[in-house]
Amino acid sequence: MLVALIGLVIGITVGIFSGIVFPPGFSAYVAMGILACMDSLLGGIYANMREDFRWKVFATGFVTNAVLAIVLIWLGNQLSIDLSIAAIVVYGSRMFNNISNIRHLLLNKNEEKTSGDAQM
Repeated sequence: MLVALIGLVIGITVGIFSGIVFPPGFSAYVAMGILACMDSLLGGIYANMREDFRWKVFATGFVTNAVLAIVLIWLGNQLSIDLSIAAIVVYGSRMFNNISNIRHLLLNKNEEKTSGDAQM
């Protein structure tokens, strides 16, 4: 968990100070790719907390989610349909679901510790 957090901080720092600027035409693609990757990261954190984390599942899900989100935006642009809304709804709801599950796990762990301390 600590390694993932350190990697996230390093990645954000490098991204901010790298000076790379995406053209405005790519902003929807980049935003949707980031949203899909955040969904995968939260799913990985949740799986890790349940002690059910598998690298192959995480890596393939991470790449597949990002590619699928970008292809959806591209296809929507080709058809002149705003498919980004569909991707935002799907990935956003999955992120909220993962955050809710993580919160429940953390609360249950704290309750177990509290009840264990009270019994001693």
